Amino acid sequence: MKQHRLAAAVALVGLVLAGCDSQTSEISLETPAQKASYGIGLNMGKSLAQEGMDDLDSNAVAQGIEDAIGKKEQRLKDEELIEAFAFLQKRAEERMVTLNEESAKAGKKFLEDNAKRDGVTTTASGLQYEVVKKADGAQPKATDVVTVHYEGKLTDGSVFDSSVERGSPIDLPVSGVIPGWVEGLQLMHVGEKYKLYIPSELAYGDQSPTPAIPANSVLVFDLELIAIKDAAAEE
Repeated sequence: MKQHRLAAAVALVGLVLAGCDSQTSEISLETPAQKASYGIGLNMGKSLAQEGMDDLDSNAVAQGIEDAIGKKEQRLKDEELIEAFAFLQKRAEERMVTLNEESAKAGKKFLEDNAKRDGVTTTASGLQYEVVKKADGAQPKATDVVTVHYEGKLTDGSVFDSSVERGSPIDLPVSGVIPGWVEGLQLMHVGEKYKLYIPSELAYGDQSPTPAIPANSVLVFDLELIAIKDAAAEE
């Protein structure tokens, strides 16, 4: 139970620090410990918000932390806390199932509509692509390493990753990326720019690799194939 209480306390610190607006003016953020405390609260608060924990009582959270730090007797029995944590866990799991189902449904609808647009080609796997800029360079094989520029978005247009924003293209093995990229890269010629529309089953499926990419997400990539690396020249 100690570990469970500790995990819960660390997570809920975020709600106290991020949610108690009335106390913000009294908080000092001068020392490294104070700054780190704020950082913990900020990160955990964001995490709680993403989990839908919007009905937690910040006053009760603050009281729990105060009791623990002051080594006071806890106001609820361990059994009561276990039951409460189990309730929140079950609710979070049910919410995630619902969100995943809604995301899958929205992704399927997006791809169905997108396939009807002029210039969009759908392959046998379900990958969709548009040729934005044509070129007649070489095509990479699965065993090649390529240099690319890219920008990844969700279907709502929000960017989750971008070598373009970083201002630096990347080298990567064609066979070492998500299936939608493996297929898409081998369709391209050096110098071309494609827009890839990748179904979730050719990306991360029902997993969420980062908070920025929900499970069952269709991914949209602006992809430029800059070069195929010469393995022999690098030896």
